[in-house]
Amino acid sequence: MNFRLEIRYGKIGSVTNYKLVVHQEPAGGFWAEVPSLPGCYTQGETVSELLANAKEAIAGVLEVMRERGELPEDTVQILDIAV
Repeated sequence: MNFRLEIRYGKIGSVTNYKLVVHQEPAGGFWAEVPSLPGCYTQGETVSELLANAKEAIAGVLEVMRERGELPEDTVQILDIAV
């Protein structure tokens, strides 16, 4: 599953989209990673909870990056491949 999240960051009214790779757990629930933000992971019992948690996790990672003077990776690509 891929979801598009809109996160407000930087200038007022600006929106940045981040790709979220979602994994379903066999025992229930979901976890996700944000490839362009190394170390940004979250989880939730439902997809709705996961998305809410992802927005919070992304905002937290961006705040730490801002404090360190770092920028998100903009060279990450997510591609589909048929095998």
